[in-house]
Order: sequence, then structure tokens, then C-alpha cells
Amino acid sequence: MRRFFIIIALLALSATFAQAQTEQPMPTEAQEQQGQPQEQPQQEQQPLFTMKPSPNNPEALWDAAAAAYNAADYLTAIEYYTTILDGGRHSAELYYNLANAYFKREQVGEALLNYNRALRLKPADEDIRHNLAYAEQSTKDSIEQIPEFFLSTWMRSVRNLMGGNAWTILSIVMLALALTMALIYLLAQPLTMRKAGFYSMAVFGLLFIITTSFAWSARTETTARREAIIMSSAASIKSSPDGNATELFVLHEGTKVRVGEVMEKWAEVRIADGRKGWIEIDRIERI
Repeated sequence: MRRFFIIIALLALSATFAQAQTEQPMPTEAQEQQGQPQEQPQQEQQPLFTMKPSPNNPEALWDAAAAAYNAADYLTAIEYYTTILDGGRHSAELYYNLANAYFKREQVGEALLNYNRALRLKPADEDIRHNLAYAEQSTKDSIEQIPEFFLSTWMRSVRNLMGGNAWTILSIVMLALALTMALIYLLAQPLTMRKAGFYSMAVFGLLFIITTSFAWSARTETTARREAIIMSSAASIKSSPDGNATELFVLHEGTKVRVGEVMEKWAEVRIADGRKGWIEIDRIERI
């Protein structure tokens, strides 16, 4: 009977490890972060760079974008950072720098979109959180958020300490420790060791469940992309997915919404105070 439990435990560990192998970490070629946005953007200079680096050379593009940013040529910096993204490379630092450049050009919607994308990859990064909060002060809409149950807030803050991949790795570690303690409980002869193995197995098993739920939640949020940013200067929120429907309220560039049902060219959105309605889908960009 003990051999049967041992075989089942080893199969569970190998299956979980194989599943984790399918998660591919986001590339992190970018190594630096630019400075924080200022309240009064500097006056933009004329483009200083006439030779664009090759799109196949992300390192050269990164250096050229940083040089353009430091020379206050934010439009060129945006072009180079966007070219890196178009090449399939993504990182929190890249989105962060791109957001800073957009903010310097007072393109609040694009700035907030990319700050949020950076935060999704590095949820515990203080610089990203600071700049995001600063940029949000530039939005026109003042929306009072519905109070959230304190336990939900606390759980989210714990989950945001790490990204989805990190939680996945930690859950595998917890599972391995739980299975190890299970083997000690099943195979050890001294009663004290069996008790220690049993209680340790219970603790690590509980931690495995918690870390797995955090990993699943983070990954679901990333893949579902339910949150979006208003990208147009003003967007009318309708009572139904119809241009002739009643206008409920108006949202402005940079406001974050949560996307629900999608019907052709319309999407149902909800804002932080609980109000919801329909918006033309080309007026939002998913985070």
C-alpha cells in the first residue's frame, strides 16, 4: 500500500513539473529604467538621430532609444522602443521606458497603458507603481472606487509580491516538499519522525494550494486581459451596443475600465464605481 502512495506521489510531482515547463518567461533584455516623469514635460527638441538602427538589433535600438530620451527627442525614443516591441521582445523595463516617453509628450492614454503593462510583468516594482499613480493624476475623470472587502485587498497585495511565473515555481517547490514529507511519514519508523512528516506535509500542502491559486490568478489576469484603457480624448458610454442608444456618461483618455461582454464593434465596460455601459471597441486598448 505504501508503494502505491509513493508511485502516485512521484507521478503527481512529475506531471506538475511538466506543466510548469510550458510557461515561457517574458524576455527581459532591457536592463535600465529611465527617470520618473515630471509635472511639466520638457520642451521637445527636433529629432537628433537620422540613422535608425536595424530592427534586428534590439540592443542597438535600446541604446538609441535611451540616447534619444536623454536628448528630449521623445518621439524618436517611442519609435525605437515600439520597434523592439514589434520584434517580439517584451519586458517591464521596456514598457516602463515607453510609458515615460509617452508621458513626456503628454499622451496620457498611451502612458497609462504601458505603465499598467509594465506593472503586470513586475507587480512589486515601486518605480512603476509611483509613476503610474503620478500619471493617473493627469486623467480628467474622477471616479470613486467601491470599497473592497479587506481580505480581498490583502490577498491581492500578497499576490502582487511576485509575478505568475514566480508563483508557479514556488508552488512546485511547495509540492515537492509536501511529497517529501509524505514519504517520510509513510516510510519512517520512529513515531516522532512520522508525526513530524505528517504535520509538515499538511503545512506544505496548504502552502501548495495557496501558491497555486496565486499563480493561476496571475496567469488568468494576464491571458484574459479584462482591463483596458480609454485611448480617445472622450468616449460616450451607451446603454446598449447601438450608436443611437442613450448616452449614460462620458469617459476620457486614460481612464481604466474592465471589459465584459463583446459584441461586434462594441464592448461592455465597468468602471471602479460600479457603473457600466457599452463603448465602441476601437476607443479602448486592452492592457
